[in-house]
Amino acid sequence: MSEKVKNVGAEPVRDARALGVPKMLILGLQHMFAMFGATILVPILVQGYGLPLSIQTTLFFAGFGTLLFHVCSKLKVPAFLGSSFAFLGGFETMSKLSDGIYATMEPAEKLQYTCGGIVVAGLLYLVLALLVKLVGVNKVMRFLPPVVTGPIIICIGLNLAPSAINNASSCWWLALVAMAIIIVANIWGKGMVKIIPILLGVVGSYVVALIVTLAGGPQLIDFSGMQGSQVLGLQPFFTDFTGSIAKFDLSAILVMAPIAIASMMEHIGDMSAISATVGENYLADPGLHRTLIGDGLATSLAGLFGGPANTTYGENTGVLVLSRVYDPRVIRLAALYALILSFSPLFAAFIGSIPSAIIGGVSFILYGMISAIGVRNLVENRVDFTKSRNLIIAATVLVCGLGFSSGLTFQVGGASITLTGLAIAAIAGILLNAILPGKDYEFQGGGDSGNLGKY
Repeated sequence: MSEKVKNVGAEPVRDARALGVPKMLILGLQHMFAMFGATILVPILVQGYGLPLSIQTTLFFAGFGTLLFHVCSKLKVPAFLGSSFAFLGGFETMSKLSDGIYATMEPAEKLQYTCGGIVVAGLLYLVLALLVKLVGVNKVMRFLPPVVTGPIIICIGLNLAPSAINNASSCWWLALVAMAIIIVANIWGKGMVKIIPILLGVVGSYVVALIVTLAGGPQLIDFSGMQGSQVLGLQPFFTDFTGSIAKFDLSAILVMAPIAIASMMEHIGDMSAISATVGENYLADPGLHRTLIGDGLATSLAGLFGGPANTTYGENTGVLVLSRVYDPRVIRLAALYALILSFSPLFAAFIGSIPSAIIGGVSFILYGMISAIGVRNLVENRVDFTKSRNLIIAATVLVCGLGFSSGLTFQVGGASITLTGLAIAAIAGILLNAILPGKDYEFQGGGDSGNLGKY
């Protein structure tokens, strides 16, 4: 056994093949569980707005989009693309449109026009990617130093925190069981146990919930969703192509496309977070333009066939932190699992039976880890907070990112557009960094260091 495998808890694993195929398959399963809850939650919420967004389609394009992203980023970046929450406000707005062509439109067709707006939103990524390619990542990243990206990463985790609390509060003791298993496995576990704490937390707490349910205690697990579900079934765009393919209308585009501003800023923040976690400068190699292209194409293709927008997932970044296995191959295994399982309505229903308290307990750890990465980004880049400009920038980003919990809504051409708190925070941080004098940061465009610049 290699030294890397023996000391897997001490040193990060960058080539999971050293662990063997069985362990790689389990690691991929852990990443799939980490993304699953949030990914299928988006179509569930959208269905609540009255738009029939398919869970199977969502899963299919999460897996396919992740693989496409990896191809575009030269198979180097350990990121998973799941369904984006940033576009939920757009889905809700579209569901309420009742003027013009939307006056008597059926929800299924309204979803098609909504997805047309998502296609255009994804294409905006390609515009930013072209800009990065033309002017160079160094010039672009001058506007995104750690004093801006660090607090944004912190906000990404803290914005997700209420979701973790809400889920955990449905059964605190079960959430604490999941958290306890994760902590014990990660701190005191040896070998493989130490690098799959999330999977163990989910499975272990599910077994506890199952025992309590079968023993006649509180009904923590509801199997009703599995009744009548088929083991195998095609996605809607296979069975009803014309009823699923995107349609285009200016009103829908004006509602959905501007949300790309928020998701692109989140993308840059996530790439910074993953770079800081892994210790590789992914903004320089394979390059920010490549990751933007991958995310944009994945979003446009998903929208074209009736799926939601994709985005890089912080949940999986949290798994990277805990497992210390940084091999992108493991993420691609999770993507393959998502693709395969998108053909099984029964499995989707089974995953849906996982109590929300377990999801909350797992998220409690993962979301905190994301914010901790932002703090580490600031520390490793030695951001000088004795300087007023840095304090002002960080303070403004934090207040905007956390204070605008419902975003900022305004009207454009009769359509309602909402910028998320993260988008507002990113715009405010970029503007302040450009305007305030005393810049003390230089982006390092080359090398593999996770330190993306110097002060």
